[in-house]
Amino acid sequence: MKILVINCGSSSLKYQVIDSESEQVLCKGLCERIGIDGRIVYQKAGLDKEITDIPMPTHKEAVAAVIDAITNASTGAIASLDEIDAVGHRVVHGGEKFAASALITDEMIKVVEECNDLAPLHNPANIIGINACRELMPGKPQVGVFDTAFHQTMPQEAYMYAVPYKYYEQYGVRRYGFHGTSHSYVSKRVCEFAGADINNSKIIVCHIGNGASCCAVLNGKSVDTSMGLSPLEGLVMGTRSGDIDPSAVEYMAKKEGLDFAGVMNVLNKESGALGISGLSSDFRDLLAASAEGNKRAQLAMDMIAYRIAKYVGAYAAAMNGVDMICFTAGLGENNAGLRQAVCDHLGFMGVELDASRNDGPSEDKLISSDSSKVKVFVIPTNEEVMIARDTAAIVSK
Repeated sequence: MKILVINCGSSSLKYQVIDSESEQVLCKGLCERIGIDGRIVYQKAGLDKEITDIPMPTHKEAVAAVIDAITNASTGAIASLDEIDAVGHRVVHGGEKFAASALITDEMIKVVEECNDLAPLHNPANIIGINACRELMPGKPQVGVFDTAFHQTMPQEAYMYAVPYKYYEQYGVRRYGFHGTSHSYVSKRVCEFAGADINNSKIIVCHIGNGASCCAVLNGKSVDTSMGLSPLEGLVMGTRSGDIDPSAVEYMAKKEGLDFAGVMNVLNKESGALGISGLSSDFRDLLAASAEGNKRAQLAMDMIAYRIAKYVGAYAAAMNGVDMICFTAGLGENNAGLRQAVCDHLGFMGVELDASRNDGPSEDKLISSDSSKVKVFVIPTNEEVMIARDTAAIVSK
């Protein structure tokens, strides 16, 4: 089965064509600057990238450009759309409505739209992409795969906020969590790689990129995660503050004369590593500056590692132990120094890295020593493959 995977943002669209049986990526690419001027990046497996400027006033033109690229007579990964069996869409927020991926119908779209207030920057864009695909590929099964679905197994004591209960009942104010597709993939993959039984496992996944979250996975199910109602809660991220005392937010707002929208912009876009370093949210820039002796860049990296370690310790308590810790996503996969800094805080748990194993390329690998009481791994995430798996499973029913 060949699955077209779509990840639609407000002005961009990422795509891949995946053979669901072999899980081989046949081609991949990106449409960017949608609504401005438009550009498509396309790469067939084994070939160089092709970059073409194409007018894309809306996502409909972007989807049309994707179809043209993947079916191109000379470089297309498929001969025609007849070879595409289904389309899998990333949808950020499913609220409490979706605990699993689901076939897209008119009714399902209405339910997703009801969650728009919970993800105003993401869900509307996801729906635009879905509607464009349904229009240009009528009759093709379409499946929604939700970032929040994996975390719907969290117990109530983990997902509730200690605010008046009526806000949960009336408005759905609770912790939902994100990066669920990544946490699901990595927790399954590490068990395959390590030869472990996922139904008898205690795993902590650290998805560390510009956006970052930790997840406690007990016997294959999410029981806690660091992001909350929105992706702002939890770890120190590229531009997001993570956990902060609400009174500090009020204090800053009064001192700066900020309204609510203004202070939320600060917390989401001007904080995190960018806010601490004053330099950049790009970790490559921070690492280079830190190596040159920039103390604020180093402070940002130290804060990131410290916060991750705090959550790992908390989740070991939540599960009454931990068997495996997994690092994934851009920084988690590619920065040995950060992994070492996190694990330096975890000696009380018997965590011990092997320096030679910790170095080297991003690939599935064990990085803890043979004497470590907790096994530590790098597992590159693959959300697109997870979307393809779910899509194939649903349309095969």
